[in-house]
Amino acid sequence: MSVRRLAEDTVQPASFAFSKENAAWAKETINKYPKGREQSAVIPLLMRAQDQDGWVTKAAIESIADMLGMPYIRALEVATFYTQFQLKPVGTRAHVQVCGTTPCMLRGAEDLIKVCKSKIAHDPFTLNESGTLSWEEVECQGACVNAPMVMIFKDTFEDLTPEQLEQIIDRFEAGKGAEVTPGPQIDRIYSAPEGGPTTLMAAGSKAAPGAAKKASDAPAVSVPPSNAGRVKTAASETNASLKTPATAKAEAAANAKVEGDTVDKSTPVKAAAVSGKPSLEDKNRPAGIEKPAAVDDLKLISGVGPKIEGTLNELGIYTYAQVASWKKAEREWVDGYLNFKGRIERDDWVKQAKALAKGGEAEYIKVFGKKPR
Repeated sequence: MSVRRLAEDTVQPASFAFSKENAAWAKETINKYPKGREQSAVIPLLMRAQDQDGWVTKAAIESIADMLGMPYIRALEVATFYTQFQLKPVGTRAHVQVCGTTPCMLRGAEDLIKVCKSKIAHDPFTLNESGTLSWEEVECQGACVNAPMVMIFKDTFEDLTPEQLEQIIDRFEAGKGAEVTPGPQIDRIYSAPEGGPTTLMAAGSKAAPGAAKKASDAPAVSVPPSNAGRVKTAASETNASLKTPATAKAEAAANAKVEGDTVDKSTPVKAAAVSGKPSLEDKNRPAGIEKPAAVDDLKLISGVGPKIEGTLNELGIYTYAQVASWKKAEREWVDGYLNFKGRIERDDWVKQAKALAKGGEAEYIKVFGKKPR
């Protein structure tokens, strides 16, 4: 990418200020960002400055940097990096950006550039005599299917011929650019085929040129789902009856253990054992209590959601003090029962519960430096 520099001092204004309306918008935009992150608003503010003045001036960059409390060099880095910012004066009525990337070049972008050179100025970023028009060559602007195309300010004009571009430039030069319809300049809807749909038509129907002027005019088509992309396989990982491969392995291990222990096949096996969960009769299961009149909000413990809280309540766990008292074996039992794979230790439920039990949210903030959850 070529070096991008600010315009010469001879064309730079002495100062910059947002209009009353834009100043209110800028303040509201800055307030959308968290405290201490206001500098993230630099791009939208620079864009609003460009919309207001037509280009990004040195005074605008420094003024916006002051608003955001950032060094001038940081704001300058942003303005000079992104090519969406015009660093020199552009045409007051039209700045034509011609896409020169491969699809557009293959379909006639060079001829569009010749039009700009003949009707505006020989060199890019050069104003015409009246200062109303300018042009530049840019990289892909996302309308490859409708190549070649140009963008004028925020509108794209696609499927262009040199003659059509000449007419568009003339309309903008005459101050009537708003009368030019943006988008494809041929008979197509967005990026649909020219003349209307040509595939997936209803049985017996044919697309007539110009028949489908609107998307809503296209005939409704009923297409059954395709199974072509679904691979036929007997792999256990794709078995729809299994929730996850890990579940299948756990069940196989449990069944193997039952057979290895020569348990009577007629003896019912507890669901907890088959699923890999620890037994509810295990000695390491934390002691539960009767539901008290006032229960603690266990969801304040990071890692506990409504579903987990419900499971803990089913186990007789209702208070922070209970969780705070869990020993290592009890934590491992709950971790295995919830299939958390060490999450209780990683989130340090015991430390969180101790803080909440001691002084609620205030103590939690004191210990962890943030609100719970």
